[in-house]
Amino acid sequence: MEDKKLTFIMYPWYAMGHLTSFLHLSNKLAHRGHKVFFVHPTNTLPKLEKFNRYPELINFKSVTVPHVDGLPLGAETTSDVPIFNQNLLCQALDLTLPKIESLIQEIKPHFIFYDFAYWVPSVARKYGVKSVHYCSITPSSVGYLMRGENPTSESEMMKPPPGFPVDSSIMLHKHEARLIVALHSMGKNSGSGSGSGSGSVSFTQRMLLAFQDGDAIAFKTTREIEGPYCEFVEHKFKKPVVLAGPVLPEPVETTNTEDNWSKWLEKFQEKTVILCAFGSECKLKRDQFQELVLGLELTGYPFFAALKPPIEADTIEEALPEGFKERTQGKGIVHSGWAEQQLMLSHPSVGCFVTHCGGNSLSEAMINECQLVLVPNFGDQFINSRLFGGDLKAGVEVERNEENGSFTKEGVCKAIKMVMNDESEEGRKIRANRAKWREFLLSKGLEDSYIDGLVQKLQCLL
Repeated sequence: MEDKKLTFIMYPWYAMGHLTSFLHLSNKLAHRGHKVFFVHPTNTLPKLEKFNRYPELINFKSVTVPHVDGLPLGAETTSDVPIFNQNLLCQALDLTLPKIESLIQEIKPHFIFYDFAYWVPSVARKYGVKSVHYCSITPSSVGYLMRGENPTSESEMMKPPPGFPVDSSIMLHKHEARLIVALHSMGKNSGSGSGSGSGSVSFTQRMLLAFQDGDAIAFKTTREIEGPYCEFVEHKFKKPVVLAGPVLPEPVETTNTEDNWSKWLEKFQEKTVILCAFGSECKLKRDQFQELVLGLELTGYPFFAALKPPIEADTIEEALPEGFKERTQGKGIVHSGWAEQQLMLSHPSVGCFVTHCGGNSLSEAMINECQLVLVPNFGDQFINSRLFGGDLKAGVEVERNEENGSFTKEGVCKAIKMVMNDESEEGRKIRANRAKWREFLLSKGLEDSYIDGLVQKLQCLL
C-alpha cells in the first residue's frame, strides 16, 4: 500500500498565491514519485515553470479562462480584476467544468485537489475519483471566517464563532469585520444559473460547498501551530482534516535582476535592511501608501519596498511624497516591478520584513531570520496577523484606527523599531519566539513526516 504511486490533478483558484501554493505541494508529492497534472490559466506558465522541480512528473495543463461580461479582456488571475469583481472570475472558473470533466475522464487520477471550484467533488464522484479541498488559507482563518450562508453582522464578525478555541488571540477590528461582511455577500444575485453554478452562488456559498462536498480537507500547516483550529474545522465540516506540514518553498534560481538587487543589498550591514512587500495584488490608497513609505524613511534604516502603485496613481513616482526620492537616495528603493521576495528574505542584510500577511509570504519569512512587522489588508490576512502576532507572538502588528483601519508613519516606524532594537523588552520576547518557531519549522524530518503522513492518509481514502 505504502509503495503505491498516486496520480493527482491539481486545480487551484486563479490567484498566484493559490497556484504557487499548489505547485509547492506538487513538488513534495513528485519527490516521492507521484504523478501530478497541474491545471493553470494559459499565461501564468512562465511564472510557474521555474518552481517545477520535477518536470518529468509534474505535467502542466493549460486552461483558457472563458470570457465573462464585465471582466477585462484577457483577464486570467485575480491580479487582473478588482477585488469586488472577482465573482466574475469565479463565474469564468465555473465555465471550465466541461474541460475539467474531460481531463478527469482522460487521466483517471486517484485524487483531484481543488479549492474555489466547488463543483469538482460531484464531477469527480461520477468517475470514482476522490476530491480533496486543499485550502490555501489557514485553519484558523477558515474556522473564524466561515460562519454560514447568511452574512453575519459586523458586531458578530468581530467576535469568534461559538466553540472557537478559547485561548485564541484571534478577533477582528471594526473596519476588518466590515470588509469581511461585504466579502461574504459578494456575488449574491449576480446572475442566475444552474449546473456549473456560475452567477447563482455567493462567495460564502461557494466556500461552504467547497468544504462540505469533498472527501477530505487538507491544509498547509502543523498541529503544533494550529492543532485546536484544525480540530474545530474537522468538527464544523465533519470531514477528515489532513495536514501537509509547513510545505517549505524550494530554493529559487537567481536571475540578472535578482543579482542586481543582491548587489544593492550587499552595500549594507547584516540585518539592517527593511524589506517591505505587499504581494502581487494589494493596492493601498495614496495617503496610506505615503504613510507607509514615510514610516520606512522615519526608521533611519535602509529599505527596499516592493509595492503596487496606489489606487489613485498610475506610477510609483507620481505617488511618492514630495522630496522623498531625494532624501532617500542611495538607501531607500520603492519598486513596482517583480522582485524575488524569497531570495531577498534570505539575504544576510535583510533584518526586518514588513508584510501584508499573505500566507505564502509568511511561510517564506518564517524560515528566514528577518523580524516580522504585520500590516494586514484584506480577508484571511487579518486572521494570519493575529495568529502570528498574537498566538505565536512572532511579530508585531502596526497600530491602526479602529473605525477606518488607517495607520500612520509614526505607527509604522514604532513597530519596526520595536522588533529591530535591543532595548525593548517586548521586542526581545518577540525575537526569541520568532527564533523558536523558525527552528521548529526547519527541524530535521518535520516536513518529511508530515508529507509522508499526508500520503498515507490519502491512501486510506482509496
